[in-house]
Amino acid sequence: MKKNNQYLKSPDLLPIAHKERSIGTFGFSMMWIGMAVVLAAFALGGTGVQSIPLTWVLVASLVGCFIIGVFMVLIGDIGVEHGISFPIYLRAPFGLIGTHIPSLLRGLAASIWFGINSYFGAAAINGILNVLTGFDNWFICFLIFVAVQVFNTSIGIKALEKFADLAAPILILISIWMYFALVDQANASDRNVWAWVENPVSGAALFTAFMTVMVGNMGYWSTLAADFSTLSRFIKAPKYERNWLKRNKSALVGTLVAMPLTQTAMVLIGGLGYIALGNYDPIAAMQSTAGGIVLAILLLMIVFAQWSTNTTANLVPAGTIFSNIGGPKVPFYVGVILAGVIGIVTQPWQLFDYLLPFLNISGGLLSGIVGIIFADYYLVRKRRVNVPELYEYDGQFEYLKGINWAGMISWVMSGSLAVVFQTYSFFVGFFVGAFCYYVLTKFWWFKKFPQAELIEPSDDKYLGITVGRDWVIETEEVSETIDQPVETESVRV
Repeated sequence: MKKNNQYLKSPDLLPIAHKERSIGTFGFSMMWIGMAVVLAAFALGGTGVQSIPLTWVLVASLVGCFIIGVFMVLIGDIGVEHGISFPIYLRAPFGLIGTHIPSLLRGLAASIWFGINSYFGAAAINGILNVLTGFDNWFICFLIFVAVQVFNTSIGIKALEKFADLAAPILILISIWMYFALVDQANASDRNVWAWVENPVSGAALFTAFMTVMVGNMGYWSTLAADFSTLSRFIKAPKYERNWLKRNKSALVGTLVAMPLTQTAMVLIGGLGYIALGNYDPIAAMQSTAGGIVLAILLLMIVFAQWSTNTTANLVPAGTIFSNIGGPKVPFYVGVILAGVIGIVTQPWQLFDYLLPFLNISGGLLSGIVGIIFADYYLVRKRRVNVPELYEYDGQFEYLKGINWAGMISWVMSGSLAVVFQTYSFFVGFFVGAFCYYVLTKFWWFKKFPQAELIEPSDDKYLGITVGRDWVIETEEVSETIDQPVETESVRV
């Protein structure tokens, strides 16, 4: 019996048309400012200054953010060009069924991060309420904060952009205040923030410490690098533009300018917090430098930061992935709710002490996926994708019972090595994944399972916005009455 293709065609996962893309250069930059204010950055800064000077910590952060930003935009071209999300494109290098395994890892990682960020946001909300009213119950704040974020994300991407426009300037102003407050605190303790190091290292140990901060910054965003197309498919881009840089301008400005500068600013504050107070926790830093209404206002930074990061970088990817796994019966908003539930039951208040090891392991595993996607999209298909077949059973992406074993083998090899060599996890995972996938597909897998865009490499047939095409996927709707069935008809969605 023929499989039901409708399982592959959830409305929330269909390609985004050019006219439906609503995020411009400024809006995406504001979204990045909101996303990049993350507690992991505070932790990286606080950990870094224990071994190397603050200046080197900041350089490591900038370099790491810029490098991972390049990978993000490269992968994001999939969304800009074809309007498709991460779990849909993953059907090409992993197969219609195989896609669920790596995408589930990303969905779980996003849900866990959502829980961790929500916990710290809830602690800030509890602090605000305690200052203003005497209320003190962080767990109730946590549950309410989770519910509000889930609702905000379920409304859609435009609501997230509007929220980012509000949050970004607030975050910038409060970050500036924290910088001067912490510098004053450090000076009062006779500590030069640019020279002080708790346990200075030199030689090979200094290089290792530098790489740890750099790869740590990359590890956090490697999760988003893998599924950047889930966001980039909403970014405005010109039709018929063959210049890669011009086509991806909005993504480039936000990702290579706004993100590195904002995250490095947060690394700076985390480092200053540790130098001045011996604690990189921003809530502790605020409580040590302010009180009363001023403290309540500053704590809003944490709330806005976690909210803006969670909705865009965690709930949108997780909701999209869970919707893909569940099919039409799991629309996007249900996927978002599921991510919220996972974020609660994983008890994030127990996880922060394991943050850096978690970053290294999850980042390493996902870096292999980034490499595989890069090789499949740029090296093998050369940006040409037979998009309609991504939504069809018994087509070219069915492979062997729904699995592309070239992708699976490459991922196992790259992920394993990335976890072993954690100091360089992203680089190891990416290059091993890309190399293995390219070799396996070129000399083995695609000889067994021919790909239309490789047999006939036509731009006109297999490119999207570059040739002015909006991919339209044929779906079927079946109407029934109580007594008489009505014939199935094809409609365009």
